[in-house]
Amino acid sequence: MEPLDTDLEYTPRTPRPSTPPSRLSLMFIFPILGFLLILTLIGAAVFQWDLSNLIDGLVGVLLLLFVAFVAMLFWALAPRANQG
Repeated sequence: MEPLDTDLEYTPRTPRPSTPPSRLSLMFIFPILGFLLILTLIGAAVFQWDLSNLIDGLVGVLLLLFVAFVAMLFWALAPRANQG
């Protein structure tokens, strides 16, 4: 019988580098939110829902989503800083 190889080699665990495509994949939340908004507007048109009370809040949410989109775009396309 051969002896078992029990010599353990320890390697330092380094964080996986984040690449721009993996950062940009986080931005898929915006088309999903847009699709839900379109479904809501279609539902309001088909079922005659009264959305007049929600319009001010909806405009505020859309402005907030626009600011979040621009901020995430700058974050996703920013070069990685070497922390090593």
